[in-house]
Amino acid sequence: MAKVTKDTIIMDVLGMNPGTAQFFLDMGMHCLGCPSASGESIEMACAVHGADADELVEKINKFLEENA
Repeated sequence: MAKVTKDTIIMDVLGMNPGTAQFFLDMGMHCLGCPSASGESIEMACAVHGADADELVEKINKFLEENA
């Protein structure tokens, strides 16, 4: 199973499991289809949206593990 890190690109995360979109929507990132999201890392998105990247990575990895 793939694991994400703070350096993982958001579109790569969504490609692993589209259900991960909810984590980004919950932090206020509603433009998941925009060009910025396709090249932005989790860490970069968290910095812009005031979210904790480590916490988000942990939640996403747990979700991916449970939904593999």
